[in-house]
Amino acid sequence: MFPASRRSWWRPLGHAEYLASSWFPGLTGVRALAAVAVVFFHYGGPVVDGLQGWIAVQLFFVLSGFLITTLSLREEDRAGRISLRGFYLRRVFRIMPVYFLLLALTTLAVTIGGTYGSSRLADAMPYYLVFGNELVDYNTPYPTSWSLGVEEKFYLVWPALLVLTSFARSGRTALRLLLGASAVLGVVLFALPLAPSHTWASLSVHYCSLVIGCLLAMTLHHPRGFALLRPLTSPVAALVIGCGFVVLQFSVGPLTKALGGYWQFVVPVYAAGSALLLVAVVSPGPVRALLASRAMTFVGDRSYALYLAQTGAAGVTGWLLPSGLAKAAATTAVALLFACALRRWVEQPAIAYGRKVIERRAPAEPPVEATAGAR
Repeated sequence: MFPASRRSWWRPLGHAEYLASSWFPGLTGVRALAAVAVVFFHYGGPVVDGLQGWIAVQLFFVLSGFLITTLSLREEDRAGRISLRGFYLRRVFRIMPVYFLLLALTTLAVTIGGTYGSSRLADAMPYYLVFGNELVDYNTPYPTSWSLGVEEKFYLVWPALLVLTSFARSGRTALRLLLGASAVLGVVLFALPLAPSHTWASLSVHYCSLVIGCLLAMTLHHPRGFALLRPLTSPVAALVIGCGFVVLQFSVGPLTKALGGYWQFVVPVYAAGSALLLVAVVSPGPVRALLASRAMTFVGDRSYALYLAQTGAAGVTGWLLPSGLAKAAATTAVALLFACALRRWVEQPAIAYGRKVIERRAPAEPPVEATAGAR
């Protein structure tokens, strides 16, 4: 997967070559990085504060926006349309089984422990059942699920918007960007009356990360846009970007302090850096090779369940270990064990069943989720 000759280190990726790639294995490794960074930040304590792993959730958002848009645009080119039914069915069978199973297990655990009310899970339950998770501004035993609330609302709007604007043959990209910004703003404004005032900034800034991922996908999909970013797709440029992203990851803390402690201003900068990282990952070279390695792919394939299971895993490791690197590593390992079981017995059967449901109505349509699926 490394360049075969010195000359190839300087050869950028071609647009036709990019469109012909039906599988970007390095993106699965990106998901692994994001999930592990978040877990280590949550349970590593002061030892890993410099890493600022909390912001890696934004990497999830950028990646999700990129993948959803790329898959939709490629489906449109191939089939002449975007199947909303297929998209939403894939999301339902990909997201909901693990989500609701872990919510049920969490509810059972706190009920047995007699803390269902005092843990405030009872207060949050109406939000959790309808994916209003990000509107819960207090601690519960299912805290990391807030990001799903953000993503599910975006998924509800963005693919439908792509369909509604697909009729425009001239200036299609500009029209989609304009309406896309309006749609995202509408989602955020709709959520505003439901959210406490101090939650407003966090709601809006997360959608910014998703939009940046969508913009990247649209830019790379169209020839003129791809030409602008093509110099960044050479292996040597991708390596520089990868190193730059590592520097950015460790600069989040100082950058936040420099901006007066307003982390909301740091998120768009980090999201832009994440978008550049994705350009490096879809391009041939050492960055893609590293993130497409067997170990990274293994963790990345289980990252969704690992991310949701981290609180339960911490409940196990918390009996034995204080906060620190040992607890972070142990919690990641236990969460990965949970994720392996969930992938085998819940995720994969649910996804397979979802494909059968889709193919039952449209047997001639090939599967479109071939690009390291979102989440």
